[in-house]
Amino acid sequence: MSRVNTVLGPIPTEELGIVAIHEHIGYGMPGSELDTRWWKTPEERYAETVPKLRTFHEYGGGTFVDVTGICNGRDVDYYKSLSAKTGVHIVACTGFVGGDTALPFFERASVDYLTRQFVHEITVGIGNTGSRAGVIKVGVSRGGRMTELDKRIYRAAARAALSTGVPILTHLAIDAENAIAIFHDEGLPLDRVLFGHVDDGVNTEKTRDTWIAEQGGRVGFDTFGYETELEDPPFWARPRKERLDHFLRFLGAGHLDRALAGVDANCSPLGWPGVKGHTVNYLFEDLIPDLREAGIDEATITQLFVENPADFLTIQN
Repeated sequence: MSRVNTVLGPIPTEELGIVAIHEHIGYGMPGSELDTRWWKTPEERYAETVPKLRTFHEYGGGTFVDVTGICNGRDVDYYKSLSAKTGVHIVACTGFVGGDTALPFFERASVDYLTRQFVHEITVGIGNTGSRAGVIKVGVSRGGRMTELDKRIYRAAARAALSTGVPILTHLAIDAENAIAIFHDEGLPLDRVLFGHVDDGVNTEKTRDTWIAEQGGRVGFDTFGYETELEDPPFWARPRKERLDHFLRFLGAGHLDRALAGVDANCSPLGWPGVKGHTVNYLFEDLIPDLREAGIDEATITQLFVENPADFLTIQN
């Protein structure tokens, strides 16, 4: 039986439904709990998050992939409560958003140590929760080039992916040459990697989405909704039509089987204000309607949000 790890246990791949592929229940930097302006109590976060996930479920959403890595506010017991409360499958990750978001403890961590950590969280569980990670998160540190720690994390992720059969999802697709070289060196097929954020308003010229697809990698257009038209746009915002046109060109070039889409939503940001009005439900309220208006048919929409994510997330062993 094909299956995917969720926080409430493995489920058949066929039960995933529509997938939000690159999202956050709550993301923050290490130490964000010390913030005195933006930090929220658990009760406040719960009250802010439950309505968003319930609406996602009511719209027809099935699965929310949380890619909040180690050290960035990952809270699996909380995710379990949210999943049981709302009916949304939640997939948690192991790994790191980037080496620069890891605590100093990990600075000298070896590839073997990191591999064991990732494999344990995938096959045994995250902490004492009993919940197994369903994806591995990796990312390039600020500056756009991999640090030595980033490279060790990527190599460990490749080994853990090969050992366990779960896929890898990246924060940013910059420095893709180094990433692909590491994955090739470790013997990891690139269809087990989703290179994320190729569409953001800062790094779009550096990500070479078509080249990644031609190498066999999957490509994530997953910052939809961060638009320059917002009242107070974040620095990674991009004009709505420009981003959509970019995505349509990618699909039109014959890369539908390589494409996944998401909105990188943060249900309740940890220690920072987040982006006003941007939620996971942009997927249903804006993105899918925009695709339909652009002439994308229902079969293609199903492939983008149901079939491609299911194929990617399925444990391959």
